[in-house]
Amino acid sequence: MLKLSDFDFELPPELIAQAPAAQRSGSRLLDVAPDGLADRRFADLPSLLREGDLAVFNDTRVIRARVHGRKPTGGRVEMLVERVLAEDSARVQMRASHLPRPGGSVDLPGGARAEVLARDERFFDLRFHDTGPLVEWLERHGEVPLPPYIAHAAGAEDAERYQTVYAAVPGAVAAPTAGLHFDAATLAALDARGVARATVTLHVGAGTFQPVQSENLSLHRMHAEWFRVPPATAQAVAAARARGGRVLAVGTTSLRALESSAGEDGSVRAGEAETTLFVTPGYRFRVADLLLTNFHLPRSTLLMLVAAFAGYARIRAAYAHAIARRYRFFSYGDAMLLRRAEAGA
Repeated sequence: MLKLSDFDFELPPELIAQAPAAQRSGSRLLDVAPDGLADRRFADLPSLLREGDLAVFNDTRVIRARVHGRKPTGGRVEMLVERVLAEDSARVQMRASHLPRPGGSVDLPGGARAEVLARDERFFDLRFHDTGPLVEWLERHGEVPLPPYIAHAAGAEDAERYQTVYAAVPGAVAAPTAGLHFDAATLAALDARGVARATVTLHVGAGTFQPVQSENLSLHRMHAEWFRVPPATAQAVAAARARGGRVLAVGTTSLRALESSAGEDGSVRAGEAETTLFVTPGYRFRVADLLLTNFHLPRSTLLMLVAAFAGYARIRAAYAHAIARRYRFFSYGDAMLLRRAEAGA
């Protein structure tokens, strides 16, 4: 049985991408095929797909989820919104020299105030006063929530590039990063190739960056994320299957939404729900045939997911190749295209 340490690897710090490529589709693409590895450009992706295939994108939109405030005593507080619960409430993570307790409050920009309702381990439930609709207030006063491994403060470039070109439904606090490589030209090339497109919505939470603590993977508690599969997407998957097409999940979030909505026969059910799906090697995939994804953190649940999808040995080889060839890692990094491994691979 695989353990947490089986998903560790040494990554030279300079390979952690601190800024996006000059052009979205100018990133590199590692083609991880059953017969070997091929170094390509992201713009090559449409040529690797077939007429009749279906690409499923996560259309979540990243909100300006990082906010700075002060306690009534003057102490500084940094908040990261994990999830907007209603127009006046949210679940957040907080950093402060002394964290406020339930019943306490935080003074916020624009004359607003947050009241602490409850705490559940690292999360706080807050009610916001004098903000109006919370997402709109965050757009005015919040910052782009860059991942912890990006060293610079969020700027104007990040506001554009840490967002997919097709983002539509506000609610994520981390980008579905495989989608960051797509531009209008690449989407048009998919259409010209005869690749159908569909969307799901999964609001990526800050928990995606939380490390796995236990060497025994069965003890890990996965954070919950809200997702929705529209009826048109469930129909598109069924139609692709009927015509012999493959399903490409654009990113691990799209894959988790599809797999969380799938029946034992692989049919996708429309609807919305919470998912805590934790995919490790041995999982039986029901929907996705192909996965487009970036390179993930050592010892992370996402690395475990891609190892389950493509095969543990194949992923180890792909990551070793990527490091040797100086691919760029993590959110602003390069991408790879994976094929689903046969059961037991």
